[in-house]
Amino acid sequence: MFAIASAAVFACGDWQPTNGDVPDPVGRPVLVGAGDIADCSSDRDEATAKLIEDTDATVFTTGDAVYDSGSADEFRDCYGRSWGRFKSRTRPTPGNHEYYTEEAAGYFEYFGSPAGEPGQGWYSYDLGGWHIVVLNSNCSAVGGCGNGSDQLAWLRSDLQKHPSFCTLAYWHHPRFSSGEVHGSHRAVASFWEVLYDSGADVVISGHDHSYERFARQDADGIPDPFGMRQFVVGTGGKELYGFGTPVANSEIRLDHLFGVLKIELGNGSYDWDFLPVSSQKSADSGHEECHEPAD
Repeated sequence: MFAIASAAVFACGDWQPTNGDVPDPVGRPVLVGAGDIADCSSDRDEATAKLIEDTDATVFTTGDAVYDSGSADEFRDCYGRSWGRFKSRTRPTPGNHEYYTEEAAGYFEYFGSPAGEPGQGWYSYDLGGWHIVVLNSNCSAVGGCGNGSDQLAWLRSDLQKHPSFCTLAYWHHPRFSSGEVHGSHRAVASFWEVLYDSGADVVISGHDHSYERFARQDADGIPDPFGMRQFVVGTGGKELYGFGTPVANSEIRLDHLFGVLKIELGNGSYDWDFLPVSSQKSADSGHEECHEPAD
């Protein structure tokens, strides 16, 4: 079943070059991916991989890349046969299932340096004019996610060192989710607060095996034009979960489609499409402008 709530549609403004770039909306960088992906007993991850193979996009994962334990064998034999063919252009983040193997050793061994330092798993990179931040929401495994943690101190420092008009972040456990299995995670609220203060625009998570899009909001779930838009994309191939009572600011909920989220990163804006398996058209799409931080 699925539910759609009405959402504001933002008009496309004129595309403006920055830092001397030549306007080229056709050649904008693209992020594409999902979480909760591969299982050796299923070929659904093969189906979602087919949505990626004809692109040269940077691939993201929002955790739980392989089931059930994130072992080296599972990464090689299960994930490797599908999404593994994009390994050289994948920028992953770990989920809770990766930590079913001690210290997520299978995950860090498989992805190598693109996964960040073993024992940490957080890092950042630039894509076009955007700054991309990857965080590890397995808080108990990495010394916490809140004030006083190494990860939050790194996040503050990274955002100060890489000021950008447009910023996107992703991690596994969603701050907000209407999913009936997992739901919202208050433990990552500190991530949201620091990103909000810097003027970040987009957050992507997984964990709940469904697709959900939220309106801009702050860390407490209050609608805010200076807040961040969150996408939950746990639709990479593992079984799908249903929804409970919709939480505030949820705009669209899809629990019957496997697929990937594609985000085209413009200069000062972005366009998103949720691309489902076995369909020629997007199940959810839109455009939005980046914004300055709130005063």
